[in-house]
Amino acid sequence: MNLPNTLTLLRFALVPVYLFVFFSGHIKLAFFIMVIAGATDILDGYLARSRGQVTDLGVVLDPLADKTMMLAVFISLLISGMIPWEAAIAIFIRDAGMIAGSAFFHFRGKKTVPANTLGKLTTVLYYIAILMVVFGIPYAIPYLWAVIVCSFITSVIYISKFRLLNQTIPK
Repeated sequence: MNLPNTLTLLRFALVPVYLFVFFSGHIKLAFFIMVIAGATDILDGYLARSRGQVTDLGVVLDPLADKTMMLAVFISLLISGMIPWEAAIAIFIRDAGMIAGSAFFHFRGKKTVPANTLGKLTTVLYYIAILMVVFGIPYAIPYLWAVIVCSFITSVIYISKFRLLNQTIPK
């Protein structure tokens, strides 16, 4: 197991830690744990590429770890009444669709679209939305809705790139 994949597994391990801390009433500390998970995401990707340690396992687990943490965060925010249920459902549908689609096509031998700048930007925007919600910054929910719309647009772009990447050229 290389270091980038170990960091990805650490991100999975941080999910129950985040949930325990959040539901123990330490919401701002839980936010910090989420930020640490985000930092490991940046670090594992950098290390994998710079060290030539990109693996099939990492390609599958990395986005799954990201989505698992984000879903845990949004479910906890929903349960605590910090975000509306409609927003949580929209996020869940988008992320579950992306996870299921990526896994389905990956295991069928199709090429998957690697993370790109637009996807990373959307993730950063989600982190900002979560920060705004957790710290009670005005207009957090309208901002969250704007990010949700951006994430669906990003999904459409990923699907288009996937189709281009996997189209067969007639002979």
